[in-house]
Parts: sequence; C-alpha cells; structure tokens
Amino acid sequence: MKLGIYSHCTIDEIKIGDNTYETPGGPACYCSLTARKLGFDVALATKFGSEFDPSGIFEKNKITLLNAEGSKPTTRFVLEINHDERSLWLKNMCDELDFQDVSADGILVSPVFDEVSKETFEKIKKTGKPVFLDPQGFLRRIDSNNQVFFERTELDLTNVSVLKSDPNEVLHLTGQQGLDGVKTLQKKVEHVLFTNKRDVSLFYKGKQYSISLPNVSIHDTVGVGDIFTTTFCCTLLKERDILWALSFAGGAAQAALESKQIGLNKVPMKGATESNASYFYNIIKFRDV
Repeated sequence: MKLGIYSHCTIDEIKIGDNTYETPGGPACYCSLTARKLGFDVALATKFGSEFDPSGIFEKNKITLLNAEGSKPTTRFVLEINHDERSLWLKNMCDELDFQDVSADGILVSPVFDEVSKETFEKIKKTGKPVFLDPQGFLRRIDSNNQVFFERTELDLTNVSVLKSDPNEVLHLTGQQGLDGVKTLQKKVEHVLFTNKRDVSLFYKGKQYSISLPNVSIHDTVGVGDIFTTTFCCTLLKERDILWALSFAGGAAQAALESKQIGLNKVPMKGATESNASYFYNIIKFRDV
C-alpha cells in the first residue's frame, strides 16, 4: 500500500535544558519514516533547500520525492522543550507546496506553517482518496519575535476522513473547548483523534474510545504526534479496524517516548509498536458521547 504525504521538511534546533540538538524533522520526515517502518510505500510532496541532504533519509528508505527542490532555504524551527511543554520559533520558511496527482491509497496533509494553501488543500480533497489531516500548520501564526502562536481559523473539513487534534487545535478550529469542540468537529469528520498529553481518544459514530499512555519521563517529544497520526492512518487503511488503528497509534507513541532518542532516531520499529498495541487493544475504554 502507498501513503501520500504533504508537508515541509524542516531543520529543527531542539533545546533541552543546557543542550541543543540540530536534526532534520517535520512531518515530511517523521511521517514518511513511520509509514515505511509499517511497510507502506511513500510519495512525499515536500520542499527543501540546497543545504538539506535527502540521501540519508529519503533515498536510503526508498521514499519517493515529488518536485522537492526548493528555491529558498529549508524551513527551520527552534524548539525549547520543558518536560511535555514546548515553545516554538520559526527561523525560515521554504517554498509553498504544489498540488501533485499522487497515486496512493490515502493522503496525509500535515503542514508545519502555511506551506499548503487552501487552494491546494481543496484539490487534494477532490481526488477521491481518503484524506487525513493534522491541521497545525493551518492554524499557526508568528509574532514580532517569530514565536509561533495559534489563531482562530475557519477550515473547510469537507471530505476529510481523519482529523488529528489536541485541545489547542480544537479551540482554534471551533471556538469551543474540550468535548464541545470535538462534538462540533465530529459533525464534519468521520474520525476525530484527540490527544491531550497522556490521554488519547478516538471519536467515531457517537462514541469515544480512549487509552492512556504510560507515565514515562519525557525527553524529546518532537515528532511523537506525527508518529502517532501516521500509524493510525496506515493501520486504518490496511486493517480497516478503528480499535486496532488506535491501539497501534498508541503503541507507536509509547515506543517513541520510551526510546529516549532525539529527533528521527525515535521513530520505532514495527515490532516495538506491535508489542505495545496488543496491550492497548485489551484496555481500550469506551463511552457514548
């Protein structure tokens, strides 16, 4: 099976305590590598500058790049991590992404900062393929110091099959908090993933399915949401079972966090994800909402 992905590659300067790590990142990298670990082919619509070397990530992992060479330097962020909280600054922005007629079983749209225009997003939704959305890049803005913040944004969610969200994203998509906002999104999107730190839920057909990740010490959280979302989408495409998809997604996130690795090194092997998924499958809680 094949997953199409729309997202910028990034160079991340990750600050944890007194240490700073520079690593390639962005959903383009995390989602692509996660999908490959799960046995999917990947067609990646992305952009990066001449200073970004794709050989160690994309060529090595046989990820197909679609018109990826940009005319500007690679998108770059500075991230300061304090336990499970983080602050984000945008240092540079690469070119906007063009629409690509991707031959794939599903398409994951996960912009980091405005690289997917609403016009391109509409074209993607009209392809007839399942569309999975992480909306963060549609909601982000920057202040005078280039620090990233979220702004209330109207987004047409027609033909979106899966929406990944957290409390901040729900608020800025709907103007409503918590469950009220999720219920509003549920009227527009069939599957709504809702992550709130350790607590993870799937809202589907009037029910909430929930798991809680173990309370492990947090090191580098960058990319864990991308790993979670991609695993859910790939498993749903392959197995067509929402409970297995949620279990595998939670298993992948747990494996990534427990690895204590920095950057892309935390993308888990399929075996580690499967071991955790079996545990989560047996403890899923559900209720009517």
